[in-house]
Amino acid sequence: MNMTEKILAEAAGLREVTPGEIIEARVDLAMTHDGTSPPTIRTFRDIASRGGPARVWDPERIVMVFDHNVPANTIGAAEFQRVTREFAREQGIVNIFQNAAGICHQVLPERGFVRPGMVIVGADSHTCTYGAFGAFATGMGATDMAMVFATGKTWFMVPEAMRIEVTGKPEGHVYAKDVILHIIGEIGVDGATYRSVEFTGDTIESMDVSGRMTICNMAVEMGAKNGIMEPNRQTLDYVRARTGREFRVYSSDEDSQYLEDHHFDVSDLEPQVACPDDVDNVCPVHRVEGTHIDEAFLGSCTNGRYEDLKIAAEVISDRRVHEDVRFIVSPASREIYLKALEDGIIETFIRAGAIVCNPGCGPCLGAHMGVLAPGEVSIATTNRNFRGRMGDPASSVYLANPAVVAESAIEGVISAPQQEA
Repeated sequence: MNMTEKILAEAAGLREVTPGEIIEARVDLAMTHDGTSPPTIRTFRDIASRGGPARVWDPERIVMVFDHNVPANTIGAAEFQRVTREFAREQGIVNIFQNAAGICHQVLPERGFVRPGMVIVGADSHTCTYGAFGAFATGMGATDMAMVFATGKTWFMVPEAMRIEVTGKPEGHVYAKDVILHIIGEIGVDGATYRSVEFTGDTIESMDVSGRMTICNMAVEMGAKNGIMEPNRQTLDYVRARTGREFRVYSSDEDSQYLEDHHFDVSDLEPQVACPDDVDNVCPVHRVEGTHIDEAFLGSCTNGRYEDLKIAAEVISDRRVHEDVRFIVSPASREIYLKALEDGIIETFIRAGAIVCNPGCGPCLGAHMGVLAPGEVSIATTNRNFRGRMGDPASSVYLANPAVVAESAIEGVISAPQQEA
């Protein structure tokens, strides 16, 4: 069996599972955020009214994070958060993170909730991020999440597997974001639908935790059920530094069967850009250089980590944001914000003319703190560039790595940083 199959077999209490098999699995951790908690709560109460449990199965295994509309930008958002707070108090759910603690997919690993071998479900599609830690992690809707709240279990169809081997050392201003954009551009937005995508190869093995999270975060952008990697030494050190709880690392058997095998050599890869309005509409940055932008956004659960902020700050150092550009920076968590503040990175952004916001998702989903007007263009480190994703349906979004976004903010047009001599 491969990693995903082994984790699901253990969770289902079975010796083995096969692709296409329907199983009932125990859930180790469930997550909702301020946008998805109220629909989950409403369905949970409906289940209770029909004779189901009135109490959640395990309040210590549920994590709630306010991140999509923080601070609340509408009366509706404020009401959603009030409902969530009241439910958490009623049910004894103490793992609730408010007041800009950070984006859920950054907060959970930082706070030690994510460990190898776990089954994690979240009411957000980018829950697949946790596959970077060797966990089976996937998103689900409010109805399924309500049943998890009630029973601690859920059903899965065991996914067919796809293996993606990445080799070579990226050079210059090429990062994990470019690797995954290139992969999605080749495989397509529906090329891995309901498949378990296992990332392997020397590039993945040598990648730091931040980069591995970026890769797995965007697995869903090619339709995957989950993305997963066997943890490397850096990842295991990261987990052990944040939790004293035991965990089990699963490895794929040498004779594991995969529906497809793909190989990517990224030695000569240049920075990649996903162009409007699809994530697989990918090209090398030189093809779109010179494209006018109105906004640049650095942040999100894809590229709002300390490493991303540092890359952008090094590009910007002692320069000024273009007068026609709004450069919005949002660290992925309070921990990252504080570290960037202590190291002078936040000061670099502010002195350059950037707008530094509290941790959260706001600009990524066009909620607040940077909504695009009709006809405006943004270049962002986020994970989606669908029509209307960051504002008006007549606006456009390009996706790129932190260095390209920072350079573009300075130049006022899509630009790649100059290579060092």
